[in-house]
Amino acid sequence: MADSKPSADDSNPSAAQQRRLQMADIARLAGVSTSTVSRALAGSKLVSEETRVRIMELARSLKYTINIGAQNLRMKQNRTIGVVIPYDHNTRQHLSDPFFLGMLGSLADALTELGFDMLVSRVDADELDAAAAPFDTGRVIGIVLIGQWRHHDQLNQLAARHVPIVVWGAQLPQQLYCTVGGDNVTGGELAVDHLLEQGRRRIAFFGDINLPEVGLRYAGYCRALQRAGVGIDPELLVPVSFLPSGGQQAVEELLRRGVAFDAIFAGSDLLAMMSINAMREHGLYVPGQVAVVGYDDIELSSYFHPPLTTIRQPIREAGRALVTSLLELIEGREAPSQQLPTTLVVRSSSRTV
Repeated sequence: MADSKPSADDSNPSAAQQRRLQMADIARLAGVSTSTVSRALAGSKLVSEETRVRIMELARSLKYTINIGAQNLRMKQNRTIGVVIPYDHNTRQHLSDPFFLGMLGSLADALTELGFDMLVSRVDADELDAAAAPFDTGRVIGIVLIGQWRHHDQLNQLAARHVPIVVWGAQLPQQLYCTVGGDNVTGGELAVDHLLEQGRRRIAFFGDINLPEVGLRYAGYCRALQRAGVGIDPELLVPVSFLPSGGQQAVEELLRRGVAFDAIFAGSDLLAMMSINAMREHGLYVPGQVAVVGYDDIELSSYFHPPLTTIRQPIREAGRALVTSLLELIEGREAPSQQLPTTLVVRSSSRTV
C-alpha cells in the first residue's frame, strides 16, 4: 500500500504556492475571482475603485505583499517615489510648516537629479501603516516617510513585510526599518551648553517629548544641565505641539505656573519664533531678559527679529541620504540607518553681548 503521508512540497509550500493560497483567500473574502484580485493588486483600471480598495484592505489584513514597485523599476516602467507626511488629527499641522517645505524641497532636488518623480501624500499619524498604500497599489516603487510620530510598532510591521520605506526620524530600540535623521541628543546638548555659557540657568524646554526626535532633544537638554550641575526642574518642561499657536500657549503656561525662567530651548524654530512674539506681548525682552534657541535652522530663522539662534539640521543633505537609502532597499540590498550631524548656529536671540 502506498504511503499516504504528505510530500515535502505539500507540507512546506513554496513562496509561489503560498502566494496563490493567499490570493485565493482574498478572492473568497472579497467575493471575486482570483484574476480580479491579481488585477486589483497590479493597479489595473479594469477593476472598479470600490473593489480595488476592498481588496487592498483585505490584502493588508492578511499581510499579503506584492512587490510591484521593484518589478516596475527593473522594467523601467515606474520611476515614482512616494513622500508621505503624517498629520496629527488633533493638531492638523499644515503642510506649509517651514520644516516640511524644506524637506520636500531637498527630496525633490535629490529625486530630480536621479530622474525620479515624486508623489506627495498625507496619512493620519495614528495610522502610519497606511503610508504603504501607494506602494501596495503599484503607484510608487518606494516610500519616504517624514517622521515616526508615536507608532514605531507600525513602521516595524511595514519593514517586516518588506515594504521599501525609509523614515526621517530617530534611531530607536528594536528598530527593523531604516531611518535617516539628525543627531538630536547632541543637538539638545549644543543648545543648552550655549545657553549655560551665556550665564542662563533657568532654561525652559518647549515641545512634545512623546515624539521620538523631540524626546531625544530633551534628553540632550537634561544631559547638558546635569553635566553643568544644574538641577532639572519639571516645571520648566512645557509639552506643546509644533503648531504656531504652540509658542503662545507655552509662554502663557510658564507665566501661569509662576516659575522663573531666563532662557527657552524650543523644539522647532517656528515654536521659538512664536514664543518670542508671545513674550513681546507680555513685556519680556529677547535676549535681554530671556535668551531663545530654536531647532532646524529653517530659512526664516536668519530673517526673524531678532535673528534666531538655532540647531541646524542637515536638511539639504537629508534628501540625498533618504533617496540613496531607499534605492538600496528597492534593489533588495540592506540600508543601515544613518545619523547626520547637527550644528549650533549662534545669532542675536541668545547673545547677551
